[in-house]
Amino acid sequence: MQQLIYRCFNSIEHIEQSFAEQNYICDRKLATTIFLSTKLGKPLFLEGEPGVGKTEVAKVLSKVLDTKLIRLQCYEGLDTTTALYEWNYPRQMLELRLQEARDIEKNKIGENIFSEAFLFKRPLLQAIQSETKTPPVLLIDEIDRSDEEFEAFLLEVLSDFQITIPELGTIKAKQTPIVILTSNNTRQLHDALKRRCLFNYIDYPDLERERLIVKTRVPNIQEELSEQICEFMQWIRSENLYKRPGIAETIDWAEALLSLGIDDLTVNAVEDTISCIIKYKQDLENIQKLELSMILEQLKNDEPKQHLQ
Repeated sequence: MQQLIYRCFNSIEHIEQSFAEQNYICDRKLATTIFLSTKLGKPLFLEGEPGVGKTEVAKVLSKVLDTKLIRLQCYEGLDTTTALYEWNYPRQMLELRLQEARDIEKNKIGENIFSEAFLFKRPLLQAIQSETKTPPVLLIDEIDRSDEEFEAFLLEVLSDFQITIPELGTIKAKQTPIVILTSNNTRQLHDALKRRCLFNYIDYPDLERERLIVKTRVPNIQEELSEQICEFMQWIRSENLYKRPGIAETIDWAEALLSLGIDDLTVNAVEDTISCIIKYKQDLENIQKLELSMILEQLKNDEPKQHLQ
């Protein structure tokens, strides 16, 4: 298996610039981890709350490298068949019927039905068999949603990037895929899996970075409204919420306000569009109990934030 030494990125700054060109504001810590991951050929493990941009890293990286993105979405009950391969049973049966109709010798009927032509290649096998100029980006999304059995299987695959199909034998990767795993930390993953990866925790952005993200992703928004949105989002994440809104919600909210022609964050504007950032009834009720008019006034005047009941 070829161990590719990446020449696409010659520095951490190159990562930051390349991601910025794709409208992804990458902080220094994340850029460093991505740089080392590509240089060392090690999987990248990204952990953080939903909506902070973990999945987007894989999408942007595939665009920057101009290579294929292969995504494996994890969920409870995910098994090796769904992740690796599956035989095309209906096509196999059809082939058997056609061979019987052609009067092929009985001992030769079905000789070829366990060939690659009858194989459904799932994400892991697609990544292992890829022969693209630049290795594909294999995104294993929300690995924490899978069970421990699949986690153990995945660890084995990441160890040597080869799999065995009983009917075909062992298939080895000709080049190492660029692997990115994401986790919302809904359960603790095995240490062995994390040890094999370079780890980075993506937190909610600070005010300065959130401003830059909104400016980049929603370029037509007025600076004053953008400032108000980011200030409000920083405040709302400090509240005792079941689910704090991420940067994805910030962008959605900014686009919603812009599409409504709103240029000032008033109480009515917040109440009319709060569904863009608050997704649980319990959180909505808690926010509705607050004196939004006073909070907005404080934020606009840069006064200390208070938790008003």
